[in-house]
Amino acid sequence: MTRDYLPVSKADMEKRGWTEVDFAFISGDAYVDHPSFGVAIISRYLEAHGYKVGIIPQPRWDTVSDITIFGRPRLGFLVSAGNIDSMVNHYTVAKKRRKKDAYTPAGQIGKRPDRATIVYSNLIKRAYKDVPIILGGIEASLRRLAHYDYWSDKVKRSILLDSQANILVYGMAEKSIIDLADALDSGIDINDITYIKGTAYKAKNLDNVYDYIELPTYKEITSNKKSYAKSFILQHKNTDFHSGKRLVEKYDENEFVIQNPPSNPLKQSEMDDVYALPYMRDYHPMYKEMGGIPAIEEVKFSLISNRGCFGGCNFCALTFHQGRVVQARSHESIINEAENIITDEKFKGYIHDVGGPTANFRHAACKKQLKYGACKDKQCLFPEPCSNLEVDHSDYLELLRKLRKLPNIKKVFVRSGIRFDYLMKDSDQRFFNELVEHHISGQLKVAPEHISNKVLEKMGKPNVSVYNKFVNKYNNINKKLNKKQYLVPYLMSSHPGSDLNCAIDLAIYLRDLGYMPEQVQDFYPTPSTLSTCMYHTELDPRTMEKVYVPKSPHEKAMQRALIQYRNPKNYRLVHEALILAGREDLIGFNKYCLIRPKGSKSYNNINKKGKVSNKKSKENTKNKKRKAIRNVHKKKK
Repeated sequence: MTRDYLPVSKADMEKRGWTEVDFAFISGDAYVDHPSFGVAIISRYLEAHGYKVGIIPQPRWDTVSDITIFGRPRLGFLVSAGNIDSMVNHYTVAKKRRKKDAYTPAGQIGKRPDRATIVYSNLIKRAYKDVPIILGGIEASLRRLAHYDYWSDKVKRSILLDSQANILVYGMAEKSIIDLADALDSGIDINDITYIKGTAYKAKNLDNVYDYIELPTYKEITSNKKSYAKSFILQHKNTDFHSGKRLVEKYDENEFVIQNPPSNPLKQSEMDDVYALPYMRDYHPMYKEMGGIPAIEEVKFSLISNRGCFGGCNFCALTFHQGRVVQARSHESIINEAENIITDEKFKGYIHDVGGPTANFRHAACKKQLKYGACKDKQCLFPEPCSNLEVDHSDYLELLRKLRKLPNIKKVFVRSGIRFDYLMKDSDQRFFNELVEHHISGQLKVAPEHISNKVLEKMGKPNVSVYNKFVNKYNNINKKLNKKQYLVPYLMSSHPGSDLNCAIDLAIYLRDLGYMPEQVQDFYPTPSTLSTCMYHTELDPRTMEKVYVPKSPHEKAMQRALIQYRNPKNYRLVHEALILAGREDLIGFNKYCLIRPKGSKSYNNINKKGKVSNKKSKENTKNKKRKAIRNVHKKKK
């Protein structure tokens, strides 16, 4: 059979000569058959192992008719909210409804429900009461145990319970899903599949559970924030495939959720196999007349080179989802994919990215990780790089060189995050030099996130001095190469630990830098990050010490405004913040001040809406014109 998309209708299924599917895969995203999309990877991986998979993208949730298009699947339903958590997809950090959904035709909003995993699973239960339901994807993975839910400001139960699903596959699930499919195919009842790594399941008792750590009960963590913090740090320390233990969470006397240890990371050959599957590398043709799927544009001509991250940023959920042990594809695998990209009629000669969670990680942090797993009580880069850390960019550099030499390649960009503290530890400067010379499109995006060491410590980020050294080095290399390229720093406001004084310190830093960011990201408390645990409990779960957490919308607005203090719309918030913090020294007319005093001409030009009045600008324009006319007359005389 010629290469084609997987079935999305009964007609597609019959065209393949199938009378049924083994798995019906419900997704909150539109169907994009590209390896940057989890649904595509899992469905193609199942197909490669002999299973028949039908895709049900973005079904309506007010009727069961969409989810029954293939009839009853032979083995079960797979359910994913999509590439992005449905609540993050729908709401800003201010809990305002977003206007676009990049994973939906033409970016249309409202084609998936809030808490999509739960809604879809309950919909299946209405149609088929006894068909196995298997949850997966980022939304399920980060909610596999009880978790703080920012949108309701409550601690919610495991998503397994609220969805009524049978089992949940967490993390990067290729190995787990095949083990699960094989077990179902062999006739094992879904409720008896309790042994697969990388899964979580429900149990009525612990009679058959062994070698486990019992977490604080759901009742304890909902009534006591210290218990919540203790539970979270136990989970955080058991995310490694080698050392992670089985975790048990009790809800009542006859209701438990058991999380099995994480699945083993893929070997390089296994990862190569995943990316060699027959993806169509585009959205399904049925979306063409609807305006296409915007999300494909960012990744269509990009290459994923690795998984996992030992960076350990506390606000990032990667540790919980992909783990800390980095897995990398071979050069041959990536080159083959690049050669396929080159043949695409829309390809213009530019590979947009070669990376992953962190672009310049291409191997495990140290040899010990391969044998013993990641350390439970120690980070690789924080607060200082570990003495065992192996810093080596030679493999990544060689890969980029190979890609640059391919025919019809004009430029190979690196747009994934570069971990600058890791880069600065490399005594061999060849990668840094070639990165600046060949792989930047005018500006390099990096993530210092903040400059206050008090905040950086809570973020799990390096001391600001490391970033300053990186900036100097970057500028020196550009100067040496006679290039005018810039750094675009990602900055975050209102992270736990950040008070008004920390936000003011950041504003002063930006003042001295002569830079004002166009966009600022407020800290977003998403499920299962260490920073979210701090936000909810106001405790650092690593030490159980109190943490200052900005929670009121008004204070968060002030912290955000300080980062963009030059914007006239922010004047009143910046002024209020400076007065509250006792920093009137930053209100005045000298070059060190952030804003002018109230009552000054600059202040009076700001109208009630925070916009600069056009009156003065019009007068200035008229004066300039008059002056120009006078100068012309003087020259004539």
